[in-house]
Amino acid sequence: MSSKIDTYQKRRLQSSYFSVVVSIALVLFMVGILGLVLLKSTLVANRIKEKVAITLFLKDDVSPNMRNTLKASIQKENFTKRIIYTSKETAAKIYSKEIGEDFLNFLGKNPLKNAIDIYLKADFVTPEKMKQLEERFSKNAFVAAVSYDKLLINLLTKNIQRIGFWLFVFSGFFAFVAMILINSSIRLSIYSKRFNIKTMQMVGATKGFIRKPFILRSIKLGMIAAVIALIGIAFIIYYLDKYAPSLELVKDYITLAYVVGGILISAFIITWVSTFLATQRFLNLQTDELYY
Repeated sequence: MSSKIDTYQKRRLQSSYFSVVVSIALVLFMVGILGLVLLKSTLVANRIKEKVAITLFLKDDVSPNMRNTLKASIQKENFTKRIIYTSKETAAKIYSKEIGEDFLNFLGKNPLKNAIDIYLKADFVTPEKMKQLEERFSKNAFVAAVSYDKLLINLLTKNIQRIGFWLFVFSGFFAFVAMILINSSIRLSIYSKRFNIKTMQMVGATKGFIRKPFILRSIKLGMIAAVIALIGIAFIIYYLDKYAPSLELVKDYITLAYVVGGILISAFIITWVSTFLATQRFLNLQTDELYY
């Protein structure tokens, strides 16, 4: 009879651990996917920003040496991602191809100017910073005019900020819900041990001594759940990279490291805090309150 009871209790305990691992793994999986979307959306936004250029049209009397000096100084600036120089002859050929006729034969001379396209780093592609760069280069003795798409920059900045804000709100809300779900699962697993906790406390065991095995076991279950969640995310990344290779998920080691590290750290912190709070609650209960 005692053997049957022990077997039943063991199965019940294993079932409880299994449900805790599954629930934590599902929550961490969703948190990992959301984190991946959040990180990748930032990288995609930065990639779009770095395709925006500010163009410097040079004066006709600027010599090749002066031009090279200007290019070298711009290349050294901390806002420069890359620069492209386009001579007025090359610009004329491109423009003639676009309109379908040689406009130089009609005008008799080339009205275009030599130009330097400056592609900025993502942090500098904002209306305020590009306005500052426009004012700065307009004062340069070699520059005749400065041009960039102000409307595009304004729309791009507003849309990225709006998307980033809602992603942040959604991530925060989901992280909060995840903590509640994991905390509930752990509390339910500890609930079945509340009489053991009180018994140990009554025979003189300290709160730290009673709490330690519960915390260690929860962290172990959390790490198992994190590994399961990472395996699931690995499959998602594999198929996304297969059908959307432009995202370069597999090659983006920094983003992957953030996701893996974030899931492992989240599993450790949430299980530790949840177990601490759950055991503390039962440690503070009176004996007659354990039945409610």
